[in-house]
Amino acid sequence: MGAFLAEVLVIEDDQVLSAQLGELLRLQGYTVRLSQLGESGLAMALANAPDLILLDVMLPDMNGFSVLRRLREQQQTPVIMLTACGAEEERIRGLRHGADDYLAKPFNPTELQLRIDAILRRTRSAESRAVQPSSLNVDALVLDRHTLRARVGEQDRALTPLQFRLLWQLMLQPGEVLTKPYLYRVVFEREHSGYDRSLDMHVSRIRRRLTEAGLAADRLQTLHGRGYSFQ
Repeated sequence: MGAFLAEVLVIEDDQVLSAQLGELLRLQGYTVRLSQLGESGLAMALANAPDLILLDVMLPDMNGFSVLRRLREQQQTPVIMLTACGAEEERIRGLRHGADDYLAKPFNPTELQLRIDAILRRTRSAESRAVQPSSLNVDALVLDRHTLRARVGEQDRALTPLQFRLLWQLMLQPGEVLTKPYLYRVVFEREHSGYDRSLDMHVSRIRRRLTEAGLAADRLQTLHGRGYSFQ
């Protein structure tokens, strides 16, 4: 049964796969909406934000990256991109555009379910963690845990829920080196694989968003072979 009885929007033009995903997710307890076009799927998401979006890269009217870019201009709904098997450039591009995760076709239904459950746990659990502060403030950088917003001075910095959680973990332990395996377990809720570059891409995206607002690039440090640290 899907935790939280969440709603998932599936934007996938393959009618067979779309129907299979809808059936699978409903069996897990999710409410599901389906769209086979990028434009209509985007409109559905903007009109009534779902808890999570499964977004195919290859759509007949507009590609998934365009959908994601326009979505991110208005909301930070978690997005899992569905990419072609072995399409590394697609995965990197998706993460750069603000995707939270990706899954290559054909995928194992159990893995899909686990990825969805993990993302929904992350986005929902922040509200229940009363032991943590409601905000973190380091110099001009402020994170608000309730709204999942990052701000540098007067500038809002758009981060995905996963990127917010990643930056939150780093800022919770300033000066500490957090290893990749630790961050994968705590933030991604899965084990680290040597071939998985998701963490690197998300850190790069966060660093770029912060430096665009004037924060020094060396505040978020990559320590090769060790991990990451917020100074």
